Amino acid sequence: MRNSLIPLGLLISGIVLTHPSLANEQDGYIGSCLNAWGEHPFGSHPRYKTLASSVKVFGIGQNTDDLIATKKPELVLVDTGVNIMGGSTMQLLNPNGWYCFISNINVIGGLTIKTHCKSHLASAANGLTVLGGDPSNKSVTVLGATNVEVVGCQ
Repeated sequence: MRNSLIPLGLLISGIVLTHPSLANEQDGYIGSCLNAWGEHPFGSHPRYKTLASSVKVFGIGQNTDDLIATKKPELVLVDTGVNIMGGSTMQLLNPNGWYCFISNINVIGGLTIKTHCKSHLASAANGLTVLGGDPSNKSVTVLGATNVEVVGCQ
């Protein structure tokens, strides 16, 4: 599956790392993603880091990038992002990354998520698509599209 595109309803547009946190497996967003994955290596009180996003309007703003490969599985909570009238690219390239998306808003814009073929993605929320391309229905997408590009496969 080299460089293939997979539609996925997610959007994030900036990055700020916060301190690692502990979660109870049943807590909110993290619990939803852990349940979506079923089997995972994190136990009942996993540590996780947060990628906080920013607003991106007309293509202006920061992209979200997680470029560091960890040796062990890493749980990452990707905070809500907003993309309005522009394109955005997110790079989630840790092959040991387990990325949990909170919620996303994509209005008249496109998002490409580049992720390593060994990483895991899940969404903690349901969504809405209006005149756009978001077959997973996991974010709010209006007149836009969200795609995942799988990279790093040997």
